[in-house]
Amino acid sequence: MMTQHWRLLLHGARNAFDNMAIDEAILRTVAVGDAPGTLRFYTWEPSAVSIGYFQGVEQEVDLEACRREGVDVIRRITGGGAVFHDREGEITYSLMLQGNAPGVPQNVLDSYGVLCQGLVLGLRRLGLAATFAPINDIAVNGRKISGNAQTRRFGGILQHGTVLCDVNPALMFTLLKVPDAKLRDKLLQTVAERVTSIRRELGAVDPQAVIEALCAGFAAALDAEFIPGVLTEQEAQLAQQIKEERYARREWLFKR
Repeated sequence: MMTQHWRLLLHGARNAFDNMAIDEAILRTVAVGDAPGTLRFYTWEPSAVSIGYFQGVEQEVDLEACRREGVDVIRRITGGGAVFHDREGEITYSLMLQGNAPGVPQNVLDSYGVLCQGLVLGLRRLGLAATFAPINDIAVNGRKISGNAQTRRFGGILQHGTVLCDVNPALMFTLLKVPDAKLRDKLLQTVAERVTSIRRELGAVDPQAVIEALCAGFAAALDAEFIPGVLTEQEAQLAQQIKEERYARREWLFKR
């Protein structure tokens, strides 16, 4: 397979509404060929909780706790469960590519194995014994370090996910709804046993080194060369429009 030229976007910290609108805007432009396949890295400021497309926000999120802690709440267009995006505890990536991209299976479950391989190879470059854990997780020594979600819309594929640099289970279960205190204690113990982070495994985190390793991992997995770029004016305008019409609207958040 011939090496593909992809665009690399290093976006740093943005709020939840901008982050999700930008991912969708890029997906739409990539899908119709107005932009190349794109790998984007970003973080969240302030911290946020995102829920999957099919979830009910009032069932999943303690909205009062989020207000109290200054945490944004947003609905994604991808499926999956509720995720706490810690402003200091994770790096998020997104991949936007055409639906018929070479080497990417049409079957969603199979495509996770291909696209997540970039994360596996990248984390291994950091010295972590990373493996793909179907359906869509990455594990290190049997503990989850990355969760991923995907949607296929507009003729394109959007996959985004988190890489845990650190983890704060107590805050996470303050923001996500848990039926009772006893179950909360059990969940906290479960997270400690089943979830890990780069800090836990390596003792320290260098975010720039993590991003560089992940870039190299995706380059190897996708046979891609990443060329640093910026959002086009079309994408920036589309993202603003999508944010105002969808992600920033109460009707979108409470649609289920």
